[in-house]
Formats: sequence, structure tokens, C-alpha cells
Amino acid sequence: MQGSTESLIKRFRGGDRVALSRIITMVENEHPDSTMILDSLYSLTGKALRIGVTGPPGAGKSTLVEQLAIRMRESSLRVGIVAVDPTSPFSGGALLGDRIRMSRIFLDEGVFIRSMASRGSSGGIAWKTMDVCEVLDAFGLDRIIIETVGVGQGELEVADTVHCTIVVLVPESGDGVQAMKAGLMEIGDIFVINKSDRESAEAAKRALESALELKQVGDGWKPPVVSTVALEGKGVGELFDKTEEHLALLVSSGNIDAKRRECVRSKIVNVLKTSILESEWKRGQLARLIEEETARVICGASTPYRSAACLLAGLREPRVQ
Repeated sequence: MQGSTESLIKRFRGGDRVALSRIITMVENEHPDSTMILDSLYSLTGKALRIGVTGPPGAGKSTLVEQLAIRMRESSLRVGIVAVDPTSPFSGGALLGDRIRMSRIFLDEGVFIRSMASRGSSGGIAWKTMDVCEVLDAFGLDRIIIETVGVGQGELEVADTVHCTIVVLVPESGDGVQAMKAGLMEIGDIFVINKSDRESAEAAKRALESALELKQVGDGWKPPVVSTVALEGKGVGELFDKTEEHLALLVSSGNIDAKRRECVRSKIVNVLKTSILESEWKRGQLARLIEEETARVICGASTPYRSAACLLAGLREPRVQ
């Protein structure tokens, strides 16, 4: 580890927000020292509780996250916000507009906002999101809110990354059965009907509550449906209370330990998969073999499935030293 990186970590441990920002950038961009940084900070993690906010585009997630963060600050909680934005097809970056949308908390020293590009992730969160959350956890924050891209039915990965998942819908999202088909019913711990000042809001809430009656609850928690008008702050106090109630139940029941165990296991598997793939790719043979198999598929001599199976079988063969 270079001296400049060691100095950066020292400043980070001292509460320097600039050092925090630079370390997150290094982690997200896979700087050569990023793995060593994460390794050196890991002993400081495990204290922050993570909340995922997901739902379709236009549901008002950013406004709701801002309001929720305000309530958390009123309770003297230090908050980190990771907002995953769609990746630009031109620059590869994100829109990064969350600092504008969350103007009321942008200058609060007890809040740290970070926008991330999704970089092609289909699950609503960037693949480096978990690493960034670990850094924020190590910095000593109490709550970390992850706001997903808002791609609708596909953003289910967030449930594997957080302790509490809030699903935000609007009256026009459809009835409870349609929400269930979207897969959001399975991951939600708390459901929100935002923009509930609209005429159809009460009917949407009743339909959602009816659909939730069919959901199997194994930990004694019955997912509530909260009505909010995020722009006016209405209902956000109840949402904050329900969120803290659910987190407290996780802690008291011991289920939070099971969640952490699964998150750690998932992280080890992902690091291992990435390392193996990168190792094989750097050897040079894998890229060449993929091109060969691509040509075979194009000319009709194989299919993507047979080619992938063939490549996998080759990787499993012991190498002759």
C-alpha cells in the first residue's frame, strides 16, 4: 500500500469527509489499492443498518429519501445515502442529480450523499454498491439508505444488500395483484403509497393491503402500507417509525445476524467469481477462446449454451505445469 493511501486511510479514520469521498472513488473505480483499503477498514464495519428504497421511476423515491433522512437527523442519526443512477451510454457515468434533488440535506454535516452509476446492473443497484456501503459503515454512520435506479420489475437485488426494504408505489402503479406480479411484493418489508393526495390513492392502498394478506411472514413482521405525500412531508414520520420498528425487531430477534451472514457469504462468492474470471481473462486464453466460440455460434456449429458449457469444462481441467 502506497504512503499516500495510508495517509488517506488515516484521515478517513479521523473523520475527514474528503478522504471518505476519495476512498469511495478509489473503490468504485477499482484502484489498485482498493482491495487493501476495504480489507483494512473491514474491522470497523457491522454497525450501520441499511435501508433500501426501491420502486418504479417517477414514484418520488428521491424526495422520500430526503424526507426520511431529515427524520433520521432529528433523531441524531448520522446518515449515508447511496443513490444509484442509470449509466450514461456515452460517458459511462451517472446523472448525479441527487445533490440537487436533496438540497435540504446537502449541506448537513451529518449526511453524506453519494451518487453511483449503475454500470449496466440489471438489479437496480450498482455492483460496487455493497463495497461503498462498507466504506460508509466504517466511517461511523448509523443508517445507510440505498436508492435504486427505478427500473421497475428487475430491481430485486437490493433486498440482498439491506436490512429493510421499502417499496415505493404511486396510485397509478396498478392494483395489488399487479404489484405482486412485479416481484416487489416478495422483497418489501414496508410499502409506501406516495403522492397519496391523488384521488385513487385510498383505493390503491386497500388493494395493496388486500394483496399483502397473501404474503407469508416468517419473522413475525407484517409489512405495513404507509400513505405519504413526500413533497409535503406528510406520512414520513410514520414511515420513519415503521422503519425503526422493523430494524429493532431484526436486532432483538437475532435475524440481523442471519442477514449479515448471508451478505458476507454473498460477498465472498462474488469476489471469488470476479477474481477467477479476471485471472482467466488475464491469461489471454479465455478472450481468444470466447472469440472462437462466438465464430462457431455465428456459423451454426454451436449455440451460446453449448459454447459456454465447453469453455467451463476447459476451465475445470487441471493445468499441466
